[in-house]
Amino acid sequence: MSTFPPSPSALSADPTVDGTATPGPTFAAAVMPPPGDEPVRLPPPKVSRFTYVFPVKGCRTTYERKRLTLPKTTIWAGRGCSFVAPVDGVVREVNVQNKWKPSTDMGSHREGRYVTLLGADGVLYLGGHLDTIAAGVRPGLKVKAGRLLGRVGNTGNARSTASNLYFAVSWPVPPQYWWIRRGMVDPWPFLDAWWDGNRTLSPRPAVQATKERVGTLPACSALCAGKPEQPKPRPAKKPEKEEPPVIIPFVTEAVGRGQ
Repeated sequence: MSTFPPSPSALSADPTVDGTATPGPTFAAAVMPPPGDEPVRLPPPKVSRFTYVFPVKGCRTTYERKRLTLPKTTIWAGRGCSFVAPVDGVVREVNVQNKWKPSTDMGSHREGRYVTLLGADGVLYLGGHLDTIAAGVRPGLKVKAGRLLGRVGNTGNARSTASNLYFAVSWPVPPQYWWIRRGMVDPWPFLDAWWDGNRTLSPRPAVQATKERVGTLPACSALCAGKPEQPKPRPAKKPEKEEPPVIIPFVTEAVGRGQ
């Protein structure tokens, strides 16, 4: 039995018993869709009252989309690229000194030079490993989304890597709880949205849910303790030179008679 379909000629006539042919089935031509316009890309729905921008501006970037040790991401970008405010807000902390040392590896110093921004959405944003802080950026400064805050670098414990932006999302706490500001919520779902044009997707609900689950001031749980600073060796004390003894000659004089 053949597996090939019958030819149109075989189906065009149905021989009868007397040898005469009767009309067979006919085949319609293939239906072609009418030409249409290019698809229209609809803007994403507005899902919050806040407007966000991607935190690195004017440069080609890549970033991590998985949690390694902490809930933060590393945005790889060229040195000097602009770190900008991701949302309207108020500058909270500005660290202009790169205090990190490999000998101690203090957790509070690992981000090197950094700026934190308390957004109008109540979320705290951290940009670390900065090469420089932008002129005029100081605590209490009100900024709009897209305002330059600093330049990408590799200060802190990133000094042996390529330049990048340490980007973290959390909530505001006193400075001594530094482990909270370095990241409590995975940021890449929001970075993806802001990059792709959904500029109203807010991390606020995720931040609030995490805060309710772990508490306002959770204890540090990862990369907490630094290295104990080794005492500097004291220089060996030089032995004092012994002075040669002073020899006083003993002189005897003859005593004359009558004296």
